Amino acid sequence: MEKRRLCFQTPRGCWGKSWKIARMFSVLMCTLTFSVSATAFAQHEQVTLNFKQVTVRQVLNEIQRQTRLSFIYNTEQTEQLGQISIEAHNESVTSLLDRIFAGTGLTWKIQEDMILISQTTAETTKRQQAQQEKMVILTGTVTDAQKNALPGVTVKIAGTSIGTSTDVNGKFQFSYPQNQQQIVLEFSFVGMQTTSVKYAGQKEINVILYEDQKELDEVVVTGYQVLDKRTQTSAITTVKAEDIMIPGVTSIDQMLEGRIPEMTFMLNSGEVGATPRLRVRGTSTLLGNREPLWVLDGIVMTDPVDVDPDDLNNPDYLNIIGNAIAGINPQDIERIDVLKDASATALYGTRAANGVIVVTTKKGRIGKPVLSYSHSSKITRRPRYTDRNINLMNSQERVRFGKELADQHYIFPTQMPLVGYEGALYRLQSGLTDYDTFLNEVTWYEQVNTDWFDILTRDAYSHSHTLNVSGGSDIVRYYASLGYDRDNGVSNTTYTERYTVTAKMDVQMTSKMLMAIKLNGNVQKKNHLVSTLDAMDYAYNTTRALPCFNEDGSLFYYERYRGGYGGQGNKYLRYNIVNEIDNSSSGYDGKGIQVDLNLKYNILPTWDVTATGSYSVSSTLQEDWWGDKTAYVAALKNGEYEDKPIPGDDGKCILPYGGILKTKNSDTENLTFRLQSNYRKLFGEDDQHLITALLGYEVNMLRSKSMNNEVRGYLKERGMQFADMSSLNLDDYPLYKEWLQQNHLTLTRGLTNQLSLYLSLTYGYREYFTLNVNGRTDASNKFGSRSNERLLPVWSVSGMWNIQETFLKEASWLSEMRLRMSYGMQGNMLDGQTPNMLITQQPINSYYNENVSNVYQFPNPNLKWEETKQTNIGLDMSFFNGRLNIGGDFYYKKTENVFSWVNVAPTNGLTSYLMNNGSLKNVGYSVTLSATPVKINDFAWRISTSYSANKNKTQTDAVEKYELEDYLAGTAIISGESVGTFYSYEFLGLNAQNGTPVFDDYTDRRHLLEDKSLEDVVRMVMTKSGTREPVFSGNLFNTFTWRGITLSFNLAYSLGSKVRLFALYEPIISGVSAENNVRKEFVNRWQVPGDEKRTRIPAIINRSDEMYDYYNRHWSQEQSNKTKTFAYNLWDMYDNSDIRVVSGNYLKMQTLTLRYSLQPKLLKKTPFSSASVSFSTQNLFTISAKALKGQDPSQAGFAKPNLSVRPNYTIGLNVSF
Repeated sequence: MEKRRLCFQTPRGCWGKSWKIARMFSVLMCTLTFSVSATAFAQHEQVTLNFKQVTVRQVLNEIQRQTRLSFIYNTEQTEQLGQISIEAHNESVTSLLDRIFAGTGLTWKIQEDMILISQTTAETTKRQQAQQEKMVILTGTVTDAQKNALPGVTVKIAGTSIGTSTDVNGKFQFSYPQNQQQIVLEFSFVGMQTTSVKYAGQKEINVILYEDQKELDEVVVTGYQVLDKRTQTSAITTVKAEDIMIPGVTSIDQMLEGRIPEMTFMLNSGEVGATPRLRVRGTSTLLGNREPLWVLDGIVMTDPVDVDPDDLNNPDYLNIIGNAIAGINPQDIERIDVLKDASATALYGTRAANGVIVVTTKKGRIGKPVLSYSHSSKITRRPRYTDRNINLMNSQERVRFGKELADQHYIFPTQMPLVGYEGALYRLQSGLTDYDTFLNEVTWYEQVNTDWFDILTRDAYSHSHTLNVSGGSDIVRYYASLGYDRDNGVSNTTYTERYTVTAKMDVQMTSKMLMAIKLNGNVQKKNHLVSTLDAMDYAYNTTRALPCFNEDGSLFYYERYRGGYGGQGNKYLRYNIVNEIDNSSSGYDGKGIQVDLNLKYNILPTWDVTATGSYSVSSTLQEDWWGDKTAYVAALKNGEYEDKPIPGDDGKCILPYGGILKTKNSDTENLTFRLQSNYRKLFGEDDQHLITALLGYEVNMLRSKSMNNEVRGYLKERGMQFADMSSLNLDDYPLYKEWLQQNHLTLTRGLTNQLSLYLSLTYGYREYFTLNVNGRTDASNKFGSRSNERLLPVWSVSGMWNIQETFLKEASWLSEMRLRMSYGMQGNMLDGQTPNMLITQQPINSYYNENVSNVYQFPNPNLKWEETKQTNIGLDMSFFNGRLNIGGDFYYKKTENVFSWVNVAPTNGLTSYLMNNGSLKNVGYSVTLSATPVKINDFAWRISTSYSANKNKTQTDAVEKYELEDYLAGTAIISGESVGTFYSYEFLGLNAQNGTPVFDDYTDRRHLLEDKSLEDVVRMVMTKSGTREPVFSGNLFNTFTWRGITLSFNLAYSLGSKVRLFALYEPIISGVSAENNVRKEFVNRWQVPGDEKRTRIPAIINRSDEMYDYYNRHWSQEQSNKTKTFAYNLWDMYDNSDIRVVSGNYLKMQTLTLRYSLQPKLLKKTPFSSASVSFSTQNLFTISAKALKGQDPSQAGFAKPNLSVRPNYTIGLNVSF
């Protein structure tokens, strides 16, 4: 029997139930769906054809191509009819079939949209009577893994043509001769694994068919097209979401570490909600956004809040707001395709220079409704002083350290808090306490040993839940899900909370029109510490000889020196970190909704037109609050919470009453419309030629609006009220009055319009080779005013050659060998630039007594887009029927007209100007390997690994826009060097006389540095330490399966980066303060001559030392009018010296998962169709350089310590009904 292009069908009773569910979601999406009888379609289908001397099979194939009908028939029966000639013009199918089978002994019957061709009753009866005593009747049912009936499954006896197809209920019945011995039945269906079953006389044969994952993997999704993977010409990596899913992780970008070749993953913090930095094939721009473009179901996504590219590109920037897909539930994702080369990304135009990540979400499946629930519970481990990376003194060690300094007559800072040993000693020497009290205090401080990590952090419990339903028929398919995530941070009071909803429906409106509609919505809430607080930094740098609580459990306050506004009103104010956290917060509330509508109309079997519309809106509110009980507000008030503000100039008061509320409201609106025509034609005697063409028109509009405000006098704890200052005489508080005059509500609006045309042409010959041309041109209000720059096209040419099919077809050991090549140009435009001058209108100026305006941005009409030309060569090979797969790519990218700052004369009104200047090169390669070394019975071992390399080099003119810190931190763009290159002072050793570090800082030849740029000075004085971004990265993924048990783990590694150790002397540059803790390295510091031979830790110089001021202020600061300042003091030079730079290489156990899926026989008496439980851990361990002394290699001493990436442990549950 033969089945031709069958569609799934369900019984009419099931259809009624499915329609009720579909109607519910159509109300939700405000969309009208239509229920159309498949039988009615069949009866009214019309065809036009003209054949001479062809087989009946060819005629039926043509009818099938022109309609939505499918045929089930016995090929032997139709072949007996020989060749026929027939002509029809807009004739109904029913009439045509009557003419074809008239007088042949065959008849036809419609069942839904299937036509079954069989012998007439008389012929059948005659045949049955002749063979009745010699035949055996076989019956059974075929279903899928979810127990849904599968209609149209081909069932036949292996090696013969005897068989049939299942009906709409998945049932089959046919006869075979009794004299056959040990027959084997084959069950085959499109998209399913072919299954063989031995017949042993059973009365009924029930078979389950499973999805053929290999067939489903034979396509790649670009967002504009779905391409056959076997003929693709581009560099695209595809992963299924289920293969990279990590239980407990609520954002898909967190799951990509080490799983995508040529993608670099960088995460510098373990804070909840921290967003990783992703780089696809290196860096394609210096000043623009370097993140890849996110595409969801063909629609480009935008970030919820505009973040300055300089911040996003800064390796020390902590992004806790999220990116474009922060509101997407990973459980709703089906697959991810990463587009890398020019051929793959050309259709996205100027937005895709950094690569494209295409996310495809799940769709409804034909069959009865399937309800699924997934849950995960996660524990994230907090930091502890016993951790390897917490190399700090305990309270006893810190007291001993203070005593050593005091015994050496060390002069402590005059304004330090009087706590710890130093505070007790001060009170003794001042006569405030006697010696016995002093001893008791010292003993108490030694025993306090405050665990700041226990007080400020927690072992955080997080949980996530997703409920989804999927089902439908061949007319309507639906998928809907609800999700909730609560991810609690390790730092107290921090968390992220998210609600998600997804609803999708595909409706076959007519035989030629398909409608797809989707709704995505999310609500997010986040809470973090305000920018003036950092729990990790405080726990790391605060002495443990300082209590947090009194004996009665109340907060212990100590007096901290605080300078008032502008350094005025200096006084001591009480401080307790817990009080600061309890009376401040940084909140984020966001919500967004997106509706997509897609209409596809098949004009001809080879030609269709698609119209796509998408509309999304998002709104965010960022709110920072400092209460009037915080030390931060007390410093502005210049008094404690209970004190009355002091009026007049002596009061130095900038905030008389209440606290502070800072708000930022951001609203974005995104509209996309796309009209696309697709043509696909096979031609030639054997359909050996294939032509595909795509032509599209796209319009995008992005409108943004933001409002920033800071209000003082806020009383959150009193019902979110504001202090009544109407009767306040502002002249009594001149600083507050000045602040009011200078700070106002600011409103910002933005509008980006883009009009695009794109084209794709492909020619293929059999599977021997494929040629492809892609092109796109964008016009936007962001581009320069000259037309040739507004419409510069993006294009690519590419090809694929199937070496195996051409030369090695007979090699049984070789399954595939394909060579890919591509070349093209990509573009990029910097946000925030405009060909017009931008002026901000200010209120009345008190000096001029009239309205004033400021130049916000100078016009830049000549700014062109960056042009990136990329060449790619790739080879894909498969051996032993797919048991071993090897792939590799090599690419060369050169970006020209790079955006960079150049110096201009100050007479222009500014000293630097953004222009197209310089170039940027990226060269890289990747190698991937996947294999199944063992596959025996129920056991299988699968392994995959990838290795990627990227090196880049910039070429641009130097500019004085960068500060000294930029060169030390690797954020300066340096001509001839890689992005992220940083410099360090060259450490020459320790001074044998006093233990101070020695550097060659040109003290004896200062004239050589005069009148040189800062970059030239840096290159002369310092040494290049390396780059902060890794050069090599990869992974090793293993999966072991045995029956229902699966054990998998992924090892991720990064090579080639350099890391600066956390600052050692920064806390004591101004003197060792009693409240600060110090690292244990100070135990091994230089103390007496000769120690320089055993240690490289400098001495602590007493403030009474005659050289103290000399060491504490570098000579270049004194001669800044002649020489650029390239150092601040000796201790800062030591912390930023090459001796404090170590390798950033690491090997990390990214994930380890053990999963058990219950066997079907165990679920027979349960309502579940499937069920699984899992245990997984993430970031279990990291192997890195010993010199890091436990410091996380993803962090560096360029900024204050962040919370390191924390290990977590998760239990997961997945069930389906």
